[in-house]
Amino acid sequence: MNLFAFGINHQTAPLTVREQVAFHAERLAQALRDLVDRRPVREAAILSTCNRTEVYCNTDQPAAAVDWLAQYHHLSPEGLEPYLYRLPQAQAVQHAFRVASGLDSMVLGEVQILGQMKDAVRSAQAAGTLGTLLNRLFQRTFSVAKEVRTHTDIGTNAVSMASVAVRLAEEIYPSIDECRILFVGAGEMIELCATHFAARGPKFLTFANRTSDRASELALRHVGVSIALNDVAASLAAHDIVIASTASPLPVIGKGTVESALKARKHRPLLLIDLAVPRDIEPEVAALGDAFVYTVDDLGRIAAEGVSARSGAVLQAQAIIDTEVRDFMHWMSARGAVPTIRALREHAERNRRLELERALKALERGEDARQVIERLSETLTNKLMHPPTNALNAATEAERATLMQALARIYPIDRE
Repeated sequence: MNLFAFGINHQTAPLTVREQVAFHAERLAQALRDLVDRRPVREAAILSTCNRTEVYCNTDQPAAAVDWLAQYHHLSPEGLEPYLYRLPQAQAVQHAFRVASGLDSMVLGEVQILGQMKDAVRSAQAAGTLGTLLNRLFQRTFSVAKEVRTHTDIGTNAVSMASVAVRLAEEIYPSIDECRILFVGAGEMIELCATHFAARGPKFLTFANRTSDRASELALRHVGVSIALNDVAASLAAHDIVIASTASPLPVIGKGTVESALKARKHRPLLLIDLAVPRDIEPEVAALGDAFVYTVDDLGRIAAEGVSARSGAVLQAQAIIDTEVRDFMHWMSARGAVPTIRALREHAERNRRLELERALKALERGEDARQVIERLSETLTNKLMHPPTNALNAATEAERATLMQALARIYPIDRE
């Protein structure tokens, strides 16, 4: 078993790079099968969020797996190299535990990443690329995350992207209850943001999504209205705040659309918060004078303020993780002996069946049962004792000392 993880995240790569290696949810299963089928990878799982793209795998050739990531996204390995981290064995285990516990997030202690990791595992299971090693890793990861959140204050009073978005809006507009808010997308992030903004009593909420049923569901829940995704451009001018988070591989709001909306608004400010990776709002929009554009990285920098206040909880969480990493590595090490144990049992089972058949035939011939059983036990004992005895007799002096120590540890014997 050779555990290996690699990828990029918000700490190692800017948004412009992260959006180039993001995996669309609808294509994730195909990507996983491509990695396992075409590369020397036995198991694989991909975690792709707005803040990170990470690949966890069981492979003897990590370099080939890393090359696959660049080639799959039609990038040069050299161009991606400065942003990559490679995590073998224990480092990969620790990283998975930290990510799930919210220690490696842009927002310290956030819980959304745990759900995203569970989604990644379900995708790998559906694709047939999750085996014994990764299944054990992620099940242990989820257990560690629960322990960290139960026994530390890592998630206490944690800010979120949604709460930061509300804070930004309150800095730009005197009162949110006078604002009209447009949500583009209908995923978990949009739902969180809608909940936070709805609590401030805005003038009205509008939801646009590729799937109209999902937009209507959110509109009904938050007492808003729903529109088609194609109607976003025409509706933009009627809103003060736009929050976008879709899975589109291309921007859904362009510079020209925003320019037209600003003219119609007579240049009243328009706050646009883009929480998607790849971005939903063209980067050029930020150059427009009355458009205030914030990306997921911008919100992350704001959210990072005050993290030091929970440094004690971070240390407690890390102590839990360090202990769990040691336990998991011990399990991995023990798994390395499984083939030998299996072969040893199969060897013993062959001998048992052979001698049992001989004994049964002897009984069928009418031989004395006591003698048959006695002979069976002697033969099995001799066969079991022959390999270690022969190894001791044939060993050199140095080898013999090592063998005797091993046998004394395996069998409860008195060497004196």
